[in-house]
Formats: sequence, structure tokens, C-alpha cells
Amino acid sequence: MAVLKPILVINSGSSSLKASLFRADGNRRDFHYKQIGQGPLPDHRAAFAALLRELGAETPAAVGHRLVHGGDVTDAARLIDDAERTRLQALVTLAPLHLPGNLLGVDVCRERFAVPHFACFDTAFHATLPEIARRLPIPRALGLRRFGFHGISYAHVARQLPGLLGKAAHGRVVVAHLGNGVSLCLLDRLRSVDTSMGYTPAGGIPMGTRSGDLDPGVMLELAKRHDNDELADLVYRRMGLLALSDGESSDMAKLLASPTAAARFAVDYFCRQVSGAIGAFAARAGGIDALVFTGGIGEHADAVRAQVCAPLAFMGLQLDLDANRRHDTRLSAQNSKPVLRIPADEESLIRDLVMDRLNGAPEN
Repeated sequence: MAVLKPILVINSGSSSLKASLFRADGNRRDFHYKQIGQGPLPDHRAAFAALLRELGAETPAAVGHRLVHGGDVTDAARLIDDAERTRLQALVTLAPLHLPGNLLGVDVCRERFAVPHFACFDTAFHATLPEIARRLPIPRALGLRRFGFHGISYAHVARQLPGLLGKAAHGRVVVAHLGNGVSLCLLDRLRSVDTSMGYTPAGGIPMGTRSGDLDPGVMLELAKRHDNDELADLVYRRMGLLALSDGESSDMAKLLASPTAAARFAVDYFCRQVSGAIGAFAARAGGIDALVFTGGIGEHADAVRAQVCAPLAFMGLQLDLDANRRHDTRLSAQNSKPVLRIPADEESLIRDLVMDRLNGAPEN
């Protein structure tokens, strides 16, 4: 039996920092710094400084870092040496909203803790995508393809499904990761076979400040009006729910609580897009056997879940409204296909990946 060792897990998102210290005695300390840049924490560096103060003298045996993009690497966990750190820097343009914060965490923690550090990639779970889902309708020579993201979250959900659904877990399951970042994944036999995000984490469903998919002609027109930096800022920080609500908010909770027509429109638009993406996956797969909600919105916004599921009754998906309001694990009505709510816990999955490496398991 593997010996437990203290593991620190760093999950630095676009607007928050989560961390978990898994102690050798099995206890866990969680840390969460929200709304970075909008409150008392002006940037991710300040958030990491706060984390290190709270950790005090505690020292892990290893540190696992969530990295949004791993490029073409399919390893679930990869040792971060100097060469790997250099490789990761070259990927920043693929996820400019996330990777700078990810890599800042790597640098701060490598300086503080002289222990092995491992990168755990959101893109790795989607290595099983078939070519028809991976390929983009552009010349192959351009070298661009669908990567898919939120893979650590999907891997955590896939691990939970057999205990919740039994044999049905190995069927066609759509997982909706709804948070500040949004994507959907179609699982078949607990493996990723399709996903809504593409080459970068800006594609797919509209998000807090990211556009999701756009008509290429819109991008060509915007490129005429803005230089590269301005256009990147527009796509990653000024679109999505923020734009749909006419600048009111990128936060779904605030939009749901708002009485304005603009906020209502943003919520309606978002839910319509999520419902449509679920329906598209069902069409591609010849039906789906279960639906799972996860992520901050998926876990906590019962009104969003209800609105997403309302037009999907024809597919055999119907919520038990009381269970949905209670945020139960099983949200579905008695005669419905399963609809589940599974809280995201990327940190525990990263801990397990790091433990595997410390105990001698090779890279995938």
C-alpha cells in the first residue's frame, strides 16, 4: 500500500486561486481566494503571497499544479524541470487568460519549496478524442486542432460516475462544466469523445468574459478595427456574459439576482447556448444516457440548471424541482434519465496523480 505524503495542490484560475494541502495524516486544508483583481487582492501575485502566509511552516513532499494547456503533451502529470518550464512558457499565447497565473504559481512555489513539482494538464483528458472531433475544418498543414479543456474536472467526474450510475456510467454521458469558464464534454465509456472548447479556452459556450464561438467574419472585422493586443483583450476579457449584459456583470450569481432586462437577457442567452450544445452532442451520439452538472454555476445555480433542462424534456431529461432547489446529487425526476450534480474537486484528482508519480508510476 502506498504511503501517504503531504501534497500541496495549486489550482490558479483566471479570476481565483484555490489550493489544498493534503496532509500525510489524511486531513486536508483548503484555501480559496476569489475575485482577484476586483477586491483586496489586486493580482495573482498578491493571492500567492497570502497563500504562503497562511501555509506558514507547513512543507509538502511535492506540489501539483493545474496547467490549463499542455500543448501536444498527453501525460496526466509531468515533472516540471527547467526544460519543461521553458516549454510551458511557449504555450502562453494558447491560453493567455490562464497560463500566466498558472506559471506564476509554479515559479513562486518552486522558489519556496525545494521538492518535486508536477504539472497536471487540463488538455490531457481529451487525448482520447477521435480524429473527427479533434480535426478543425482548416488545412491540416496549419497544425491547429481541437485540444479541449477542463479535463481534470471531467476526469474527476468520470471517476465518480460508476458509483453513482453503475453500468450506465459507461454509456453516453454529457458533463456540463459551468463556471467562469464553460465547456461541455461527451463521455463514452468514461472517455472524452467530444468537447465544446477548441484550440483555445475562448471557444464554445459564452463565458464570464470570453466570447465562445464566433462567426469567423466577425473576427475578421474586429481584426480590422483593433491591433492584436486589443483584440486579445476584447475576446478574453470584454465579451461573454459581461457583453451580453451590456457591461453589468460577468458573474452569473449577480446576473441572476439583478432585476434588469440586460441581466435577464444574458442569463437567457447563456442557458439557450448550453441547452443547444447538449442537444448537439445527443445528435452526434445518437442520444445520451445521463447529464451531469459541475463547476461553480453548475453546482450552485439551480435556476440555470432548470432553464437549461427545460427544453430537453423531449430527450428524456427532466428535473425534480425540489431536488434541484436542494442541490441534491441526483436532480432528475422519477421517470427521467439521470441528471446529476457533482461538485468539482480538481484538487483531489491532482493529489492522486502526484502521489502516483511519487510512488513510481510512469508518465502516461
